[in-house]
Amino acid sequence: MAHVLPDLPYPYDALEPYISRQIMELHHKKHHQTYVNSLNAAEAAYAKASTPKERIALQAALKFNGGGHINHSLFWKNLAPAAEKNGLGGTIKDGPLKTAIEAAFGSLENLKKEFNAATLGIQGSGWGWLGYNKTTKRLEIATTANQDPLLHLVPIIGVDIWEHAFYLQYLNVKADVRHPN
Repeated sequence: MAHVLPDLPYPYDALEPYISRQIMELHHKKHHQTYVNSLNAAEAAYAKASTPKERIALQAALKFNGGGHINHSLFWKNLAPAAEKNGLGGTIKDGPLKTAIEAAFGSLENLKKEFNAATLGIQGSGWGWLGYNKTTKRLEIATTANQDPLLHLVPIIGVDIWEHAFYLQYLNVKADVRHPN
């Protein structure tokens, strides 16, 4: 079964002024669609591969494009329009997630500070994650390189730190993405 680009749960302009319509359209329709197309092509080639060498040669494409599709599919669900646009973006309701954040980080503000520091430390491209550790039963911050999916934690929130996620609006200044005016 072929992978498909998921629909966004909001219009392309719903995240303005924080993320422009232009970035959302490019990011979703072009970048994510390319990961989907390339993953489908790699899986088709893998199915036709007749030797271990041919299958091993496809591993990097499967990981990169599969990770890109998995990561972005979660990413779109993590975003929401801001309160001024009748959305819930930037807020957290009382409940298990808020309780877990406060247990692990003391407050939402502390989580944001630690998360921003971790993502600003990514050299080149990658992802920042808030994940659940099944062993410790606590939330943790993690980063992954490139399009590598988060495998050692259950992903709760993923933030794309690739420049394609922000360069049209924030240029190359990653810190501004985390603290827009």
